This record gives sequence, C-alpha cells and structure tokens, in this order.
Amino acid sequence: MVRLVSLPLSNTQTSLPITNPPKKPTPNTNHSLLHLCKHLQEAKQVHALMIKTSQISHTYSASRLAEFYATSDNGSLECAEMVVSSMEEPYTFAWNSLIRGSLKKHRTQEAISIYNQMICKSVQPDHFTFTLVLKACTQLSKPEIGKRLQSQIIKMGLENSIFVRNKLIHVYALSGSMVDARKVFDRSAELDIVTWNSMLEGYANNKDGESLHQMFDTMPFKDVVSWNTMIAYFVEVGEFSDAMEMFGLMQKEREPADRVTLVSVLTAVAHLGALAQGKWVHAYIRKRGIELDENLGSALVSMYSKCGCLEGAIEAFSETERKSVDTWNAMIGGLAANGQSLEAIELFSKMECSKIRPNAISFSCILNACSHGGLVEDGLGYFSKMKIDYGIEPDIAHYGCVVDLLGRAGLFDKVGKIIKQMPMKPDAVMWKALLSACRIHRNFEMGEKAGLQLIELAPDDHACYVLLSNTYAMANKWDRIHKLRKNMWERGVRKPPGCSSIELDGVVHEFIVGDIIHPRKKEIYEMLDEMGDKLKLAGYEPDTKQVLLDIDEEEMKQTSLGHHSEKLAVAFGFISTRPGTTIRVMKNLRVCGDCHSALKLLSLIYNRDIVVRDSNRFHHFKEGSCSCMDYW
Repeated sequence: MVRLVSLPLSNTQTSLPITNPPKKPTPNTNHSLLHLCKHLQEAKQVHALMIKTSQISHTYSASRLAEFYATSDNGSLECAEMVVSSMEEPYTFAWNSLIRGSLKKHRTQEAISIYNQMICKSVQPDHFTFTLVLKACTQLSKPEIGKRLQSQIIKMGLENSIFVRNKLIHVYALSGSMVDARKVFDRSAELDIVTWNSMLEGYANNKDGESLHQMFDTMPFKDVVSWNTMIAYFVEVGEFSDAMEMFGLMQKEREPADRVTLVSVLTAVAHLGALAQGKWVHAYIRKRGIELDENLGSALVSMYSKCGCLEGAIEAFSETERKSVDTWNAMIGGLAANGQSLEAIELFSKMECSKIRPNAISFSCILNACSHGGLVEDGLGYFSKMKIDYGIEPDIAHYGCVVDLLGRAGLFDKVGKIIKQMPMKPDAVMWKALLSACRIHRNFEMGEKAGLQLIELAPDDHACYVLLSNTYAMANKWDRIHKLRKNMWERGVRKPPGCSSIELDGVVHEFIVGDIIHPRKKEIYEMLDEMGDKLKLAGYEPDTKQVLLDIDEEEMKQTSLGHHSEKLAVAFGFISTRPGTTIRVMKNLRVCGDCHSALKLLSLIYNRDIVVRDSNRFHHFKEGSCSCMDYW
C-alpha cells in the first residue's frame, strides 16, 4: 500500500547537512506509483504529490493520471474529467481514456459526447478513438452515427486500420445494413479472422442463411467464434438437427468447444429430446474439465429436464457450484414440467434459504408446479407472496398460471373473478389454459367462449381450432365443427400432421400418423397388433370420440387411433430396446385422450416407463398411471 506521510524532523536532524537530497519524482515514477494504488484515496495522494512537485503540468504525466482515474477499477471518471479539463492541450490519448472509461462504466451516450467535445476543440482523433466510438454506436444501436464517422475515418486515412474496419463492419451488421458492411469488407486490403467473423455475425443476425453459408464456406480459416455463430444461428431459426450436424463438423475439425458452443448445443439437444447426445455433451464437459458456471449449468439442467430425465437434471444441478437464480429456476421448472410438484416446492424453499432472491421467472415456475400438482392453496399463497414479500408485480404469465391452477380444479367462478380483476387483457396462452380446463370438466359454455376468444387473438394458430374442435366433439356438436373447419380452411390455416420421434443409439427416428416408410415398418405394425390385442385383454376400449374427423365407420375410427404417431414410436421402442428400458418419445402436438389412456395401460402391461413430451407438457407413464394425473 502506498502511503505518503510527512515525518517531522528533530532539531538535531535539521542541523545535519543534507548530502543526498530526495530526488524529484519522474513521470515514470508517478506511473509506477499509480499501478500500486489499491484504493481511490491512494491515487489521490499520488495526484497531490504530482501537484506539489509540478508534475501535473506535464502533459504526459497528467494523461497517465487521467487514464488511471478513467479506466481503473479503483478510479473515478469524474476525477479523470477534472484532470483533462485542467490540461492546456490534452493528448488524444487522454481523451481516449475518458471515452474508454465511459464505455467501461456503461455511459455510452457520454462516450459519444466526449468525442464531440474532442472535435469541437480541434483534437485530432486516432484509430483508437474511432474504435471506441464505433463500439459505443453498436451499444446504442445508432448506425447513423457510424455512417457519419466513416466519412471522417476516410478523410483521415484510417480506413485501412484493422481495428477501425472491423468495428465499422460490426456497426453496419448490427443495424441490418449488410450492403454497407459488405462494401467495407470488399474494400479491405487485409482480412483477419475478426473481419470474417464480423460479417458472419451480421448475416446471422439478419437471418440471411444463404449469404451466411457462402461466407462460412469461403473463410480461409475458422475459429471457435465462427463455429459458434453458425451453431447459434441454426438454434435461433429452429433448425436444431443442423445445429447438431454443425457441431459434429466442428469436432471433426478438432476445434475445441467453449461454454458458448456447449450452451447452444444443449439448447438444440433439449428441443430435439436427444438424450443420448445430451449425455455425450455432459461427458465432454467432464472430460475437458470445463466448470459448470451459471449459464452452462442452467443449460445442462434444462436439457435433462426437457428430455424427461430428472435424474440427470438433479445430477447436473448438484455439479453446478456457482448457482444463479437461473440455475435454480431451471431445476424448479424442470421438476414442475415433469410432474414433481412437491419436490419443486421443496427446492423453492431451499433457494430462499440459500439467500437467492426469487425473480418473476421463479414464481412462474413455482406457480406452474402448483398448477400441475393441483395444489390450489399453495399456488394462491405463492401468488400473494411474490408481491407482498418480494415486491414483484404479477404479469400476464403469472395470472395465466393462476387461471390454469383454478381451471384445473374446476373453480370457474374464481377464474372469472381473476380475469375481471386483472390489470391487463387475457392473452392466447390464458385462453388456451381455460379452454383445456373446460374440456376436462365439460364446461361447454365457457369453453366455447374461451375458444372463440382464442381464435380471435391467434387466428393463424392451428392449435386454437383443434382445441375448440375437441370441445365441440365432446358435445357431439358436429355442425359447429364443420363451420369451424370451413373458417380454418378459408383462412389458410393447416394442422400439421402428428409427428413423434424417438432416439435410439444417438439416431433420432421420426414417425407421422400412419407412417409406412420406416425400414422396420413390418415389425412395427406387428408390434402394434400385439399391443392392440393385449390392450383389449386388459379391458381397453378405443375412445373413438378422439377422432375429430366426422367418420361414420367405427372400425375406420379405431384404425385411425391405432396408427397415431406416438403409438408407432412406442412400438418401435418396444422392438428396439431391452425389456425394462425407459421409452422416451417427443411429439409435436398434444397427445390425444385415447393415446393417453392406451399408454397408461401399456406401461403396466409391458412393465415399462414411458415418457412422452408433447407440445404442452411431460407425461411420465408408470405402472398404469400418468404424472399429469389425467390433466393436460
């Protein structure tokens, strides 16, 4: 620690001749002293010494002091500005320090203002100045300033500076001006990896897949940032299989993955439900000794949860030493989605005891857990707690959870009161939850009202029409179903075919309703026949009301039900895995009531755990029952 202390001298000492008077500090001495400072007060003592010894009048010394004040963690931007303003002719370096310090403290607009002051005072900016100001433009999303800066950059002959050029491309790319970015790129005499990656990121951000692929393929060399950009792009546009394929190519090129890579890959795995690939990624993390930080730990927990593997999620949660609120939310949400409501509540309490403050997402997760578990009183208690104890105002998602909670319990009077008291209008998610509740509890009047409101809010969502059609079918209102389908047809809305997938040995097999193209189709349909026979012996009767086509022939209805994609996937799982192996199926639509009943019985008949993730939630079928308690 630097301490400047004035020591009083005794009479004896003052009478002695001074043979070696103390040397006057040099600018380098002051610079060294500043680097030793651990607190702002110590830096101010060095500043005082510089004033006392007249070193403050030296432009170099003052500039170094301004740099320390502006950019050091122990500094003060206000003190830096005071030093620069006291200088007669500050170096460009001193102004750059002020801009850099403003950016470091997230005072982006102030950084641009300092640049404007430089220009007004006729201080000539250098390539560091433009790099910093262009960075400010990207943070403020103000490409128009970048365009004005480009003319000054060209005027000063700095357009060939690698740092300036790369930042200029970045500014244009983030603003969507890829034509301008490409012009700068094409005019560049020297292209480094940052230049290529800046263009790559621009095409990715602007969803220009064709140009993105062309740029990536023509790159003379690639680094981890290049690969991360490609993988993240595929995840962003929902092409998860392509993301995994790109990750495979990255491995072949022996490019080590970093945390950014792994978070994107785990996100893709979670959407695909490819548990085996997710486990491989987890093993990769362990083998490479990569620490599970908040982001990577949360992604791993989320991946296991969305693949229906709670054991893996709990293990990943335990391995994450630095848990953020997002990590806790991922685990609580995973337990809720997989039907472990009481465990989710217990974990929420542990989070509070760990001094982790819940946020709005935390309460969405715990309310969802209460909803799935039918824990009405607990759910209402948490809804009240979030505002009273934590000062979090409920948003539409929280109100939606409460409506779902009350609707599942059949408390429609309370649902009506909540909707009337809400400070916002119900959204499509809320109407969907209410419509599902009305279908389960056969409240056709409220269900029809909710369904019509839903279609009005989301007229292009096929699920809205299907849910309302289900409600009409339960009440045998076939005339209204025909009218609804006509409306759907006129609007050009099409229901996608049911598609279910199952992963086996790292390969994902997909099935659509009535699928006959799988290479093992003969064995699959033989297994379907066996499953049908055993279901009949167990007393199963096909629920032909679940066939929403107006088919008169009962046998045709039963055949349609038997060939649903989830049953085909389960049949393939039975013939492809050892007895006792858990079957995991991912479905793009909601599982129908008939398949739900059949799968419950099949889990008992074959003594298999069957996990189905549909578009709404998870269903863990075990020993003849389901984790959703027959509500979905």
